[in-house]
Amino acid sequence: MKVAIIMGSNSDWPILEPAEKVLKEFGVEVEVMVASAHRTPDLVHDFAANARQRGVEVIIAAAGAAAHLGGVIASYTTLPIIGIPINATPLNGMDALFSFVQMPSGIPVATMAINGAKNAALFAVEILAVKYPELVEKLAENRKQMAKEVLAKGEKLAALRNKA
Repeated sequence: MKVAIIMGSNSDWPILEPAEKVLKEFGVEVEVMVASAHRTPDLVHDFAANARQRGVEVIIAAAGAAAHLGGVIASYTTLPIIGIPINATPLNGMDALFSFVQMPSGIPVATMAINGAKNAALFAVEILAVKYPELVEKLAENRKQMAKEVLAKGEKLAALRNKA
C-alpha cells in the first residue's frame, strides 16, 4: 500500500503533513515530493509516468495559485488522483479549487476542500480498501473513534454549561 503526496511548493507542507500522519496511522507507505507543473514539468512527468512502477496506488496532488499540478499528473497516469487546492493567494484558494474541479471530461481529479489534506488521506485509504480488506476494519474503527470524540466534546460542553 503506497500513496504519493506531491506539492507545488515546500510551503504547502504544513497543510499536507496531517495527510501523511493519517496515512501512516493506517499503515500506508508514503512518498513525498515537491515539484511544480510549471517550473519543473519534466520532473512532474517522470514522477507521474513512473508512479505505478514505484508501487504507488494513489496520488495526492496539492497546489495553490491556480496551479494545474493535479491535472498535469492525471494526464500522465491512470492512477487515481486526489487534488487538494491550497489557500496560497489573495483569492483564498478559490483559484486552485477551480483549477482542480474544472478538469476537462476524460481526465478526472477527485477534489477535496481547500486545505483538505486529512480528507484526502482518508479518501486515499478508502480507495486502497477496495484492494486491501484490512483497511476496511481500520476505517470502521476510525469512524467509531471520531464518534466517541464528538460525544466526549458534547459531554464536556454540557458539564461547562451546567456549572454556569
